Amino acid sequence: MTAEVRAGLRSDARDNRERILAVARAAFAAEGVDVPIREIARRAQVGAATVYRRFGTKEALLSEAFAEQMATCAALAEEALAAEDPWEGFSVMIEKVMRMHALDRGFARAFTSRLPEAAEFAAERDRLLRMALELTRRAKAAGRLRSDFVLEDLSLALMANEGIRAETPAMRAAASRRFAALMLQSFRADPVPAPLPPPVRLPLNGI
Repeated sequence: MTAEVRAGLRSDARDNRERILAVARAAFAAEGVDVPIREIARRAQVGAATVYRRFGTKEALLSEAFAEQMATCAALAEEALAAEDPWEGFSVMIEKVMRMHALDRGFARAFTSRLPEAAEFAAERDRLLRMALELTRRAKAAGRLRSDFVLEDLSLALMANEGIRAETPAMRAAASRRFAALMLQSFRADPVPAPLPPPVRLPLNGI
């Protein structure tokens, strides 16, 4: 096999890999993590065997598809820990993470799921949770975060936030910002009414 042919095969493999990742990110973001591998392969115009050959398992594909989002969350947590005011750092991180979750349901579900074979993803998630715990401790010590707050309260907020349904991504982001403001007011040790971001027209299902 000539060097040119080998280089061409490597290039095709890289192209397939990037196309599979792009399709997986879009599918998981729009429809959640339950999209089957066969459907991802179909949209990427490759065989399911190609997907498994590149990533091994669906969990490995999920882990790599969301590596960028996980790195962004970690950077937000590090920035929050570096803030002079722990409450301000906590508030900004919560607002931005909730916005990410509202716009990417796949990442939101992957983050709260146990993916047994996605060890690297789980390790990064655990590191992020440790940083969130430290930020929580600092905000409580400063007297700004209510003493009975636990990370499970944040999980509840993220679960509710994931359920936001709006006509456009911009509307979902705006609705998430208002919801985050409501949650942060409830998390404060000294809740003081403050103006909320503008409301967003959402479907009132069941009402």
